[in-house]
Amino acid sequence: MSSACDSCPSKSGCTSKESCPSLNGPQKNPKIKTVIGIASGKGGVGKSFVTAMLGSALSKKGYKVGILDADITGPSIPRAFGLTEKLTATEDNKLVPVTTKGGIKTVSLNLLMPDEKAPVIWRGPVLSGVVKQFWEDTDWGMLDVLLIDMPPGTGDVPLTLYQSLPIDGIILVSTPQDLVSMIVSKARNMAAAMKVNVLGLVENMSYVTCPHCGEAISLFGDDSSLSDFDILDKLPLDPSVTALVDSGKTEDADQSVLDNTAGLIEAMIKAQN
Repeated sequence: MSSACDSCPSKSGCTSKESCPSLNGPQKNPKIKTVIGIASGKGGVGKSFVTAMLGSALSKKGYKVGILDADITGPSIPRAFGLTEKLTATEDNKLVPVTTKGGIKTVSLNLLMPDEKAPVIWRGPVLSGVVKQFWEDTDWGMLDVLLIDMPPGTGDVPLTLYQSLPIDGIILVSTPQDLVSMIVSKARNMAAAMKVNVLGLVENMSYVTCPHCGEAISLFGDDSSLSDFDILDKLPLDPSVTALVDSGKTEDADQSVLDNTAGLIEAMIKAQN
């Protein structure tokens, strides 16, 4: 225990070793029953899309849902829900999440930025600090589940999330390509190294349905590259759903394509009761 303190950069100003995640592990928020990370390791595979769709599916089932957009340099959750108002603060300086039309509490850096297209040019420690603040300094209220839209890669921010947040499990997102599956395997191995349970994988852009004959066409060939993953759901590339998400109407989309994944999280929520 003393060696961990000796190597900590905050040692000189530390006043609360009892709440230190390095010594005691992540501290649970008693008001949040379940924390689920949505990860990929690879950008551009639809991780934020899956997060938004899962949040909508669980909210429609009557659960109190929050989304923490931890992809600080590429936040897209506000756009998926058509959110334009900014985060405010309580009298005791707690962030107040912006709520979607369907009641999902959302925190994202783009809800603080004056221009959603402005780049976030920050180094790793600053990014990690913001993520911790989103968890610790937000008035989430009572939630059945908090979904975390995790950034790609296995660097500073994902490491901070695993070390600082009590993540109950992660859902991986991938497209059925050898290159992508190799990188997603890195995310799976990182979760294993951090002793976080991998609940399964959502295969996104798995196929497109021919509008003329109804045949399912595999865009990337067969999905043998994901054969060693526990695939929960296979999502089609559906232009109509994409249009809804792009226009901020994710909650109007049909989330039944994620029934297995949502059902798994629902079972975890019920197990907490």
